[in-house]
Amino acid sequence: MTDSYLRSLGFAATDDSRSSSRPTHARAWRYQHQSLAHDGAQLFIEHPLGIDSCRLSTMAAPLDAQDVFATLSLHDGPALETAISAFYAAHGGVGTLAPVSTPNVYRPYRRQL
Repeated sequence: MTDSYLRSLGFAATDDSRSSSRPTHARAWRYQHQSLAHDGAQLFIEHPLGIDSCRLSTMAAPLDAQDVFATLSLHDGPALETAISAFYAAHGGVGTLAPVSTPNVYRPYRRQL
């Protein structure tokens, strides 16, 4: 899965900042679907730690297996599209656009000399 493919499905990166500490797309990433479900549930997709799979969840960083809606092969686009459709069907359909969250970026004050 590539960044452009995920964006074509309606996902947006949860952190668009570019820095040396951010892992590359090939190693780890997390995206949020731009549309909420009809009941207000959010859909996230995550590829953690370079493992050859991705997982769908209603949480940005699920820690428990019960929080994961589906685990898919990293290269199985049709299964991902089916899982997205199943998620929205289970939650009453596609709702409104998700609110855009802005990450809290610490920027120390720099005095002008």
